[in-house]
Amino acid sequence: MRKAVIGFVLVGLFFGPASCLLGIGVLLNPAAQAACLPSSVAVEQTPDHLTVRTSDDIAVTLDQAQLTHAATIVSVGAGTNDVGRDGILVALMAALTESHLRMLSNTSAYPDSDSYPHDGNGGDHDSLGLFQMRPSTGWGTVADLMDAEYQAAAFYGGPTGPNAGSPRGLLDIDGWQQLPKGAAAQAVEVSAYPDRYAAYQPVAEAILGAIATGMSTSSCDDPNEAGVPLPAGFAGSFIAAGRTQLGKPYVWGGGSYSGPSGIGSDGRGPGFDCSGLVLYAAYQASNGKFRLPHYSGAQITFGHQIAWDDKRPGDLVFFTRPGASAPHHVAIYLGGNRILQAPHTGDNVRFGTIAEFAGEVLTVRRLGG
Repeated sequence: MRKAVIGFVLVGLFFGPASCLLGIGVLLNPAAQAACLPSSVAVEQTPDHLTVRTSDDIAVTLDQAQLTHAATIVSVGAGTNDVGRDGILVALMAALTESHLRMLSNTSAYPDSDSYPHDGNGGDHDSLGLFQMRPSTGWGTVADLMDAEYQAAAFYGGPTGPNAGSPRGLLDIDGWQQLPKGAAAQAVEVSAYPDRYAAYQPVAEAILGAIATGMSTSSCDDPNEAGVPLPAGFAGSFIAAGRTQLGKPYVWGGGSYSGPSGIGSDGRGPGFDCSGLVLYAAYQASNGKFRLPHYSGAQITFGHQIAWDDKRPGDLVFFTRPGASAPHHVAIYLGGNRILQAPHTGDNVRFGTIAEFAGEVLTVRRLGG
């Protein structure tokens, strides 16, 4: 098996907090997404840890070694034609599910796997590494599969993949872009537990938003830079005002009419929480007319409610957990599946997707006319 050669310069990776996220105004097709990816991912250092919740509300804490493996998966995907943002998310979801982003040896099946750098010992059949690939099914040798770059390249597959389509990588599966991301991961992994992958999509989104800063703020994520005009009037100004704060850290209680405020528990700041970002953008876009309260449960009473099918860029989307009486999160809608938000502690103001909040009750409100 040939080893994938990855020519990436690692300069500038960091994770930061964010409480709400602002999405883009158009749902891009996979080819357009791939065209907007950077040719390299700059990683300066990985954080000590990142804590994110799965879609079924289970906290996942990743350490520096796990985040370093995630950076490798992102880098390989960014340099592989036709993978795009969606393909990278699928790969992260698969590795999170299979190994929790750990390079696992398997000494019961391959004693020599212990001689390669690893993060622990697994024992699922003869599976190895981040994606739990099996030498016996043709994924590669023990040496191959104890290498993070090789495993990522094998998972993506395609014309430049190391396995020539057998076993199939993601790019070898016809129509993978139309599948739910969890189903796409299952199509590669062929797991006995196909429903596990989808829960990790919010975790994968948070990792990607933090690692691939060039990706999360690329023209593909920005409706104006992608050639899609911002809406006229208040809605366009609202999106534009929120977008100026991309990258600011999430700070619980942070944000004011004039800009970021407060210092987070991790010492980073000033920044915004989700409702702080919204009140800032609304105030700026309306020249001081909209002075919203700093609480999503109160902001949901402003403007007027919009049917889900009638939503448009510049509307507010409120997210409420099943059984709760008030929303826990608010974001600015950009179109398609995209939002702009400050999600949670440990993140930044960034672009994201409605799919990060799968299973929650969604309410749309419009402030402008």
